[in-house]
Amino acid sequence: MNEADRHLIRLASEGSQQAFEELVRKYRGLIYNLIYRMVGNREETEDLVQETFVKAFRSLKSFNEEFAFSTWLYKIATNHTIDLLRKKRLQLLSLDEPVRTHEGEMTREYPDENFNPERAFITSESTNIIFGAIEALPEKYRTIIRLRHKEDKSYEEISQILRIPIGTVKARLFRARELLRKELKKSGLQI
Repeated sequence: MNEADRHLIRLASEGSQQAFEELVRKYRGLIYNLIYRMVGNREETEDLVQETFVKAFRSLKSFNEEFAFSTWLYKIATNHTIDLLRKKRLQLLSLDEPVRTHEGEMTREYPDENFNPERAFITSESTNIIFGAIEALPEKYRTIIRLRHKEDKSYEEISQILRIPIGTVKARLFRARELLRKELKKSGLQI
């Protein structure tokens, strides 16, 4: 976790409304997008985002600084949204069960307008190409990319883990991204 987040979390857990509002500004978009993908409704998403941050604020003292704040927020948002979806599902009619009318039973069929096999295939292939390009990097660049982008480590944390100066961390990360860009450009991907 980066030092700025750590500082804001400490202040917010001590009761600083301004610090918590800064965390909300920083992570609101990420949480909104996550929840919207789950519920597909803007009004419900707005309510769930607000409820997620209220829950996070109330639970801030239990936050473990060993983990990324964004991961903790994602977990709260996901669990809260799943709870809501379960409650709603209990109140809904099944789309699979036939409808009884005065003429008998009718089954319903609904087209899946969201699934796009071509887009799913392209996304899967792109992910495989990116992971392959990362794996092809020299070890020192592969490690730094994993620490920064997969484990969400700050420059300071990476510096401590690898026992190298922060300037070296930044230089290696820059070089690793450049190598990835070149490799992915060969594959037709742009990052």
